Amino acid sequence: MASIIDPSRLERIEFSNDEIARYSRHLIMPEVTLEGQKRLKAASILCIGAGGLGSPIALYLAAAGIGRMGLVDGDTVDFSNLQRQILHGTKDVGRKKLNSARDRIREVNPNVQVDLYDTFFTAENAKELVEPYDIVIDGTDNFPTRYLSNDICVFLKKPNVYGSIFRFDGQATVFAPHLGGPCYRCMFPEPPPPGMVPSCAEGGVLGVLPGIIGVIQAIEAIKLIMGIGEPIIGKLIHFDALKMKFREFKLRKDPKCPVCGDNPTITELIDYDQFCGIPQAKAAEEAEAHVPAITALDLKAKQDRTENFVLVDVREPFEYDICRIPGSRLIPLGQLASRMSELDSADEIVLQCKTGVRSARALKLLQEAGFGKLWNLDGGITAWAEQVDPSVPKY
Repeated sequence: MASIIDPSRLERIEFSNDEIARYSRHLIMPEVTLEGQKRLKAASILCIGAGGLGSPIALYLAAAGIGRMGLVDGDTVDFSNLQRQILHGTKDVGRKKLNSARDRIREVNPNVQVDLYDTFFTAENAKELVEPYDIVIDGTDNFPTRYLSNDICVFLKKPNVYGSIFRFDGQATVFAPHLGGPCYRCMFPEPPPPGMVPSCAEGGVLGVLPGIIGVIQAIEAIKLIMGIGEPIIGKLIHFDALKMKFREFKLRKDPKCPVCGDNPTITELIDYDQFCGIPQAKAAEEAEAHVPAITALDLKAKQDRTENFVLVDVREPFEYDICRIPGSRLIPLGQLASRMSELDSADEIVLQCKTGVRSARALKLLQEAGFGKLWNLDGGITAWAEQVDPSVPKY
């Protein structure tokens, strides 16, 4: 496959002696040579997200000698990021991810031009952000952004290097209808119902997994730039870390695809939150949250007054092992229906989980079963750690 880089752009590319030394292991490869390295320096890549996937993508592409790299991220570094987001260190907690990413990339290779976009990727800014770059690499973990990055790349004829991770599994491919392959909508015409697929924050992820998938994404970008090998256009690579097994699935372009098909019906960016059902889910969540609530401070006051009530923790046992509120009784939400006999409807009951969402559902279940004296801990054990007992770890 030919390089996506216009050969005329290579005429302006020069290397210092230091750069020649830096890239020497590339230059002696017959598949790369000086011309291939020039293509890397002439290329520009936009990476959406400076987190788990964005970390290995940015670090390895910078080390490889990409000339220009754009990073899009509006978030700050949190302790929970450090288990996998190797762009950032302990000293960066509380900093903007873009700032710590820029500093780390400059340490790896000061020759790379790093463009920072302190924002989230939206339909309002997508065209302006994507247009100047040769390739887009999607390092996000939410469906609205995935559909948005897909659509804008189809409209602007840019390769979209896709990756996703969850727990022990990851997958990657290159969406490029203008190069003969399918797009994201060919694989997933409709998004799953909100909440059906948990995010990494909700379901967890093995810390080293994004390193593997992110490196695959970086390799694919380099292959497209150099015009070498066989890009995984039309192929989905799935990786199972527990079995240490890679599987390859064929992806076909859908002639009825609403974006890249023969007769597209979507020809401009849409409301992606609406398309993925986010407003409806939020409305349902707000309606569900309208339950009798108690604050962490008020709960502590009840304990201090030694009032008679039952505190039920509806999280999972492995969460309960991480941290718990003194005096709580563990009944996971999934077991509540079968274990209601353990509770007395005459008792005052306070329900809690991590943030208050699951315990609100538990409260509704108990209400429907005839329980009346019920409270939901607003903000869950996270609020307890923030407002009452800072020694309780947050996860």
